[in-house]
Amino acid sequence: MDILIVDDEPAIADVLAYALSSEGFGTEICALGSEALARLADRRYALVILDVGMPDMSGFDICRALRRQSDVPVIFLTARTEEVDRIVGLELGADDYVAKPFSPRELVSRVRAILRRTGARESSPAATKPASVFRVDKEGLRIACKDRWLNLTRYEYLLLACLLEHPGRVWSRAALMDNVWRNAEETEERTVDTHIKTLRAKLRPHLPGRDPIITHRGLGYSIDP
Repeated sequence: MDILIVDDEPAIADVLAYALSSEGFGTEICALGSEALARLADRRYALVILDVGMPDMSGFDICRALRRQSDVPVIFLTARTEEVDRIVGLELGADDYVAKPFSPRELVSRVRAILRRTGARESSPAATKPASVFRVDKEGLRIACKDRWLNLTRYEYLLLACLLEHPGRVWSRAALMDNVWRNAEETEERTVDTHIKTLRAKLRPHLPGRDPIITHRGLGYSIDP
């Protein structure tokens, strides 16, 4: 089940995406309310986690507009802790209201509780996970695509393995730098873009007509394996 995270703070959005993907949920991230409404008009999500303080429109306005077209469950995530804000959020049709700072584990529990209450059916990740065209050999530090080993440099391997560890998660460039190049010296975020380009070139002969690495403009990268 896919969950839409609407938050303009990359650090918070990445933490949420990691916590949810670790529990078998698919995630997408939006940094603007207008983009979120456009996505919600095009496809159905199991649940929306919505920050109140968005740069282009308030979370309350987003929820109000959303309720005209959908009954998707909504959890407000906000630094506002006043009672009136909680009341407004719930009266607009939100299913829960979580104040920052928050526990990611608790938030995932709230997501599950809401999905159970609203009748959304959860399947075990093992039962629903589609077959991947990739195979990661962590001991041999190599990755196969369609059962053929790829000729990867050290950082190409680490980058691709990082993306495959959490399929569907949107990784910011900063997060990829922290995970892949944490011990490297004098690296810049454009290093990520360069390695993504070389990875795509090496995957193209194995996956003609398909690019499993997805670019999320202004956000980062994810992979559909």
